Amino acid sequence: MAPKKSQRPLSPHLSIYKFPLTMMLSIIHRITGSALYFGTALLVWWLVALAMGGQAFATVTWFMQSPIGLFILVGYTWAMFHHMFGGIKHFIWDFGKGFELESVDFVAKIAVIIPVILTIIVWAVGLSLV
Repeated sequence: MAPKKSQRPLSPHLSIYKFPLTMMLSIIHRITGSALYFGTALLVWWLVALAMGGQAFATVTWFMQSPIGLFILVGYTWAMFHHMFGGIKHFIWDFGKGFELESVDFVAKIAVIIPVILTIIVWAVGLSLV
Protein backbone atom coordinates (compact mmCIF):
# COMPACT_ATOMS: atom_id res chain seq x y z
CA MET A 1 0.00 0.00 0.00
CA ALA A 2 1.39 3.40 -1.00
CA PRO A 3 1.73 6.08 1.65
CA LYS A 4 -0.92 8.77 1.63
CA LYS A 5 0.11 12.17 0.24
CA SER A 6 0.11 15.02 2.70
CA GLN A 7 -2.46 17.75 2.14
CA ARG A 8 -0.21 20.44 3.55
CA PRO A 9 -0.22 23.77 1.72
CA LEU A 10 2.79 24.60 -0.43
CA SER A 11 4.93 27.62 0.34
CA PRO A 12 4.86 30.35 -2.28
CA HIS A 13 7.82 30.28 -4.61
CA LEU A 14 10.36 33.10 -4.24
CA SER A 15 9.58 34.36 -7.73
CA ILE A 16 5.99 35.22 -6.76
CA TYR A 17 6.46 36.13 -3.09
CA LYS A 18 6.52 39.87 -2.40
CA PHE A 19 8.95 40.92 0.32
CA PRO A 20 7.38 43.65 2.47
CA LEU A 21 9.52 46.76 2.98
CA THR A 22 9.55 46.21 6.73
CA MET A 23 11.03 42.73 6.28
CA MET A 24 13.70 44.03 3.92
CA LEU A 25 14.61 46.78 6.39
CA SER A 26 14.90 44.21 9.16
CA ILE A 27 17.31 42.17 7.06
CA ILE A 28 19.29 45.29 6.11
CA HIS A 29 19.40 46.32 9.80
CA ARG A 30 21.12 43.03 10.63
CA ILE A 31 23.52 43.37 7.68
CA THR A 32 24.45 46.95 8.62
CA GLY A 33 25.05 45.86 12.20
CA SER A 34 27.57 43.33 10.94
CA ALA A 35 29.09 45.84 8.50
CA LEU A 36 29.69 48.27 11.35
CA TYR A 37 32.17 45.78 12.84
CA PHE A 38 34.29 45.93 9.69
CA GLY A 39 33.99 49.71 9.49
CA THR A 40 35.13 49.97 13.09
CA ALA A 41 38.18 47.89 12.15
CA LEU A 42 39.00 50.60 9.58
CA LEU A 43 38.70 53.21 12.30
CA VAL A 44 41.10 51.20 14.48
CA TRP A 45 43.51 50.87 11.53
CA TRP A 46 43.42 54.67 11.11
CA LEU A 47 44.04 55.28 14.83
CA VAL A 48 46.90 52.77 15.00
CA ALA A 49 48.47 54.30 11.89
CA LEU A 50 48.16 57.73 13.47
CA ALA A 51 50.06 56.47 16.52
CA MET A 52 52.71 54.69 14.42
CA GLY A 53 53.87 57.72 12.50
CA GLY A 54 53.91 59.46 9.15
CA GLN A 55 54.53 56.54 6.78
CA ALA A 56 51.80 54.33 8.26
CA PHE A 57 49.36 57.25 8.33
CA ALA A 58 50.20 58.11 4.70
CA THR A 59 49.35 54.53 3.69
CA VAL A 60 45.98 54.65 5.43
CA THR A 61 45.26 58.09 3.98
CA TRP A 62 46.13 56.87 0.48
CA PHE A 63 43.70 53.95 0.87
CA MET A 64 40.91 56.04 2.36
CA GLN A 65 41.20 58.59 -0.47
CA SER A 66 41.14 55.95 -3.20
CA PRO A 67 37.83 55.30 -4.98
CA ILE A 68 37.41 51.99 -3.14
CA GLY A 69 38.23 53.62 0.21
CA LEU A 70 35.76 56.45 -0.38
CA PHE A 71 33.10 53.93 -1.42
CA ILE A 72 33.68 52.00 1.81
CA LEU A 73 33.60 55.17 3.92
CA VAL A 74 30.39 56.43 2.31
CA GLY A 75 28.85 52.97 2.80
CA TYR A 76 30.01 52.96 6.43
CA THR A 77 28.39 56.35 6.96
CA TRP A 78 25.13 55.15 5.44
CA ALA A 79 25.26 51.93 7.49
CA MET A 80 25.69 53.92 10.70
CA PHE A 81 22.71 56.14 9.95
CA HIS A 82 20.54 53.26 8.78
CA HIS A 83 21.39 51.15 11.82
CA MET A 84 20.92 54.11 14.18
CA PHE A 85 17.49 54.92 12.72
CA GLY A 86 16.47 51.25 12.96
CA GLY A 87 17.60 51.21 16.59
CA ILE A 88 15.55 54.32 17.37
CA LYS A 89 12.54 52.70 15.70
CA HIS A 90 12.94 49.56 17.83
CA PHE A 91 13.43 51.69 20.96
CA ILE A 92 10.08 53.37 20.29
CA TRP A 93 8.49 49.96 19.70
CA ASP A 94 9.84 48.82 23.08
CA PHE A 95 7.44 51.32 24.64
CA GLY A 96 4.53 49.80 22.69
CA LYS A 97 4.17 52.78 20.36
CA GLY A 98 3.97 52.89 16.57
CA PHE A 99 2.54 49.44 15.88
CA GLU A 100 -0.41 50.72 13.87
CA LEU A 101 -0.16 49.54 10.25
CA GLU A 102 -0.10 53.10 8.90
CA SER A 103 2.69 54.07 11.31
CA VAL A 104 4.76 51.00 10.49
CA ASP A 105 4.48 51.64 6.74
CA PHE A 106 5.27 55.35 7.13
CA VAL A 107 8.30 54.73 9.32
CA ALA A 108 9.54 52.05 6.90
CA LYS A 109 9.41 54.50 4.00
CA ILE A 110 11.13 57.19 6.06
CA ALA A 111 13.78 54.67 7.15
CA VAL A 112 14.83 54.35 3.52
CA ILE A 113 15.04 58.09 2.89
CA ILE A 114 16.50 59.61 6.08
CA PRO A 115 19.79 57.62 6.16
CA VAL A 116 20.47 58.53 2.51
CA ILE A 117 19.78 62.23 3.15
CA LEU A 118 21.92 62.28 6.29
CA THR A 119 24.77 60.52 4.47
CA ILE A 120 24.64 63.08 1.65
CA ILE A 121 24.62 65.97 4.14
CA VAL A 122 27.58 64.59 6.13
CA TRP A 123 29.66 64.00 3.00
CA ALA A 124 28.72 67.32 1.43
CA VAL A 125 29.77 69.19 4.57
CA GLY A 126 32.90 67.06 4.99
CA LEU A 127 34.04 67.49 1.39
CA SER A 128 33.34 71.22 1.46
CA LEU A 129 35.79 71.56 4.37
CA VAL A 130 38.66 69.91 2.46
